[in-house]
Amino acid sequence: MASRISTVIHPVKDLAAAKAVYGTLLGAEPIMDEAYYVGYRVGGLDFGLDPNGHAKGMAGPLGYWEVDDIEQRLRQLTDAGAAVRQGVTDVGGGKLIATVADADGNVFGLTQSA
Repeated sequence: MASRISTVIHPVKDLAAAKAVYGTLLGAEPIMDEAYYVGYRVGGLDFGLDPNGHAKGMAGPLGYWEVDDIEQRLRQLTDAGAAVRQGVTDVGGGKLIATVADADGNVFGLTQSA
């Protein structure tokens, strides 16, 4: 499978306010609504609000590229010069994520679905 952006996460400080704005923008109700994360699925894209994102160093929205084998792709990217920011982490339901930075410091994520 070719990589595609499948998830975008926004760090937010006020989860309730962000939920009101993005719920209106997306015209959808959350599929996950927890104190630690609010998630929507619209047009095949997962869109999330992370109230802990700023504390994790997120400066703005972060796109996650869907890959078949996250460990292999992470090795390929580091061999190509990317730096691991967050190693592979299971975020529930078997979904794995990782983040890397390119040579210019641009951060992007990888995700592998269960």
